Amino acid sequence: HVQLVESGGGSVQAGGSLRLSCAASGDIDSTGIMAWFRQAPGSGRVRVACIRRDGSTDYAASVYGRFTISKDTAKNAPYLQMNSLKPADTAMYYCAAQTRGPGFACYSPYEWWGQGTQVTVS
Repeated sequence: HVQLVESGGGSVQAGGSLRLSCAASGDIDSTGIMAWFRQAPGSGRVRVACIRRDGSTDYAASVYGRFTISKDTAKNAPYLQMNSLKPADTAMYYCAAQTRGPGFACYSPYEWWGQGTQVTVS
């Protein structure tokens, strides 16, 4: 079992920056691809960035060039640096992890989720 706890959310003005962290504990070696998702009120949950075990990354078009996902390699715990924030980035942000194994992609299902951290941009 894996536990994920997000932190770093808050309220910022448009153009500002925030850095989200995800603390992973438990059976960390069983995790594979990690990702950040977000969900705005009245909308579905959307993946904004993912990072694979080898460090390669993918981003949603809406955040490309503004957000950067990275990770603590030893803990396989991801960070999300968010720059040039826009009001449209306002959402609850979730850290998620897949089971480690062959054949997984960023669009594959995620097994573990954190409780979320709120980001509000005004």
